[in-house]
Amino acid sequence: MGTAPHPPRTVSGIGVGRTAVIAPLALVRPAPALPPEAHRLAGPADGPEAIAAALTALTEVAGEFAERAAAAPGALGEVLAATADMAADPELADMVRARIENGQGPAAAVDEAVGEVVAMLTAAGGLFAERSTDLRSVRDHVVARLLGHPAPGLPPLRERSVVCAADLSPADTAALDLEQVAALVTEAGGPTGHTAIIARQLGIPCVVRATGATLIPEGTLVAVDAANGTVTPDPDRALTEAVHRRAETERLLAEDTAPGATADGHPVPLLANVGTPHEIEQLDAAAVEGVGLFRTEVLFLDAATAPPRERQLPHYTRALAATAGAKTVIRTLDAGADKPLAFAAHDDEDNPALGVRGYRLVRTHPQLLEEQLAALGEATRALPAAEQSRVWVMAPMIATPAEARTFARLARAHGIRTVGVMIEVPAAALQAAAILAEVDFVSLGTNDLAQYTMATDRLRGELADLLDPWQPAVLALAATTARAGHSTGKPVGVCGESAADPLMALALTGMGITSLSMSAPALPAVRHALRHHTLARCQAIAEAALSATNAPEAREAARALADAEVVTRLGLGPTG
Repeated sequence: MGTAPHPPRTVSGIGVGRTAVIAPLALVRPAPALPPEAHRLAGPADGPEAIAAALTALTEVAGEFAERAAAAPGALGEVLAATADMAADPELADMVRARIENGQGPAAAVDEAVGEVVAMLTAAGGLFAERSTDLRSVRDHVVARLLGHPAPGLPPLRERSVVCAADLSPADTAALDLEQVAALVTEAGGPTGHTAIIARQLGIPCVVRATGATLIPEGTLVAVDAANGTVTPDPDRALTEAVHRRAETERLLAEDTAPGATADGHPVPLLANVGTPHEIEQLDAAAVEGVGLFRTEVLFLDAATAPPRERQLPHYTRALAATAGAKTVIRTLDAGADKPLAFAAHDDEDNPALGVRGYRLVRTHPQLLEEQLAALGEATRALPAAEQSRVWVMAPMIATPAEARTFARLARAHGIRTVGVMIEVPAAALQAAAILAEVDFVSLGTNDLAQYTMATDRLRGELADLLDPWQPAVLALAATTARAGHSTGKPVGVCGESAADPLMALALTGMGITSLSMSAPALPAVRHALRHHTLARCQAIAEAALSATNAPEAREAARALADAEVVTRLGLGPTG
């Protein structure tokens, strides 16, 4: 007789964030399995009733997701709304109906129809592949309902717990009492998947691709260390004390709300990445110096048709009111590839990440940019004249100086005073000086820059090592862009999540990056790291990292030159 696998002493994965916590483990209920009798109808006469049951279950599950979406904050609500749309898709219903008419049982019909769509999404890659998890969640909830089983997911939490699962769907996350979630751990996923995004938004530790985590018995006390990407069952006294010290450090760090600057007073504004006006309103105005990335496409993820300027204007007006005089960097629609929008789809693209996305939509849907710039211009002109220059508008996915020139002309025609572009494409980084001759600023999107530099899909968790922001090629392009900013006297910011790594923040500052934008919970640690290093020391850290031949070597070179007390205080160990 076989024995159950023994849980590992420590599980290693990819950490998201840099905090740590100790709490009991709570396991998410697995998806329901189909019993043999569920595969076929008992007889043809059962078909109409089975079809009605399956379609009703799809409708009810779609409604539940939509209700959760309406109540969920920020990124979670956006993902849930998209999942509700999947459950309500008429094409999926037609696929289920056809299978039942061919004699399949309703649960099996849903299972196979979803499996077919998942295969298509996986083949498409990018965010389409990432949404396979969302669609499987639809399958699990509908099948459970049809079989009369409890809904998959997590039972109610009675204490703060580490939620652990093979994978977490948006529906699983929406069902959580977030006040009781101490950390998230999954065996699947990647550092840019929706579980990681939600963990960053909430400011809780997360470890993904933690193979073996679900073997840890439920209720076991575990230490989750996001900085080092580890999950340790039954932590000993030394580890427990270390985690408690780090928790106290985090509390103290949050009390410092001074503007970002190095130890010798070199200013480095610290800004927040957001997706909605609501997220801006939740920011601590005292601790955040403005918004460094407002992802406007998030506002329209569930829109079936292109939003006219009249629909967009209230969102921008509300966002600018919430920033209350602070710098606000607004990115125009970054639709396509891993951010598909129904009204800007290009279904025939074989490789959407290299296709019509971001600014390139002006080639096929020029009215989208025109309407958005008109709305942004109107929202800007409604501000007092002295405040209008604080609104910075930038275009994503710019590849050439000519594209930057055209975007700047269009934006300025609508009264936008400060115009910039994203540097996400290696070609743009290599031509940063020529691009800066056309615009007022640039902002490095390090997530996409790493993807395109390393020719690696950033949603493929198993390739996370290639997407490490410490990759020397990525660092070199960031430094090239920073040098172009210095030579032209124009700002070069970073709005990718690499800025949330305190060590990377030091290196970027040393390269000449002029501002750093990240998820708000990451700001205190970055502020602390900057405050304890002079600009000269940051420059030495940057030089050492740029001289490395691989990502681990680059990070270790930076860590070795950083203040030892800061490294210890922030938990920036060698494997962090």
